[in-house]
Amino acid sequence: MTALGEFIRSIKARDPAAKNAAQILLLYSGVHALIYYRVAHFFYKTHWYFIARLISQLGRFFTGIEIHPGAKIGKCLFIDHGMGVVIGETAEIGDYCTIYQGVTLGGTGKDTGKRHPTLGNNVMVGAGAKILGPFKVGDNAKIAAGAVVLSEVPPNTTAVGIPARIVTKKKAAEKCVDLDHVHIPDPVSQELCKLYARIAALEQKIAELEGKGDNQSSPDAGEQ
Repeated sequence: MTALGEFIRSIKARDPAAKNAAQILLLYSGVHALIYYRVAHFFYKTHWYFIARLISQLGRFFTGIEIHPGAKIGKCLFIDHGMGVVIGETAEIGDYCTIYQGVTLGGTGKDTGKRHPTLGNNVMVGAGAKILGPFKVGDNAKIAAGAVVLSEVPPNTTAVGIPARIVTKKKAAEKCVDLDHVHIPDPVSQELCKLYARIAALEQKIAELEGKGDNQSSPDAGEQ
């Protein structure tokens, strides 16, 4: 019961729409999907693969969330809304992660072995984001809505765009309680700002050099 209480409290902390424990347990499809997953994962670990897949497909039918029974999921994962979420067989998810609707933790082909991503602790994955491949998304990282992540994301960073790029860094002690999907830096604007700043610095340097050149040439002109 302690683990269940912690799970419910963690969801209430991340979802302002959550009113009480009964609402979370009875009405949240993300919670129901995890219940199906936990049962399916038990059978998967005991090599009852058909039963495991059957239970996971029932969970997909009733919730719209597909979690392969072979995936490894830590405590207090919150799948908000959840419709269209896909979590692959070798995916690993740490503690206190938050995943929104339309997210895919998938592979990139027909490779065998580890072929799905690993999420660290306190990772937030925005709506519609796709994380594809056997790499790690570090602790406290934030994946922007609609991003397509194809390579490793360092801890305490934000990734945005297609393909995703690292645009901000957070303090190491900060956890992903900031669930804002809108006010995320635009990487193109950031690069343009850097270019403008560099151009301005170069123009100032050129003006200084031209000024020095004029000062040096003026005495000679007077003698002639």
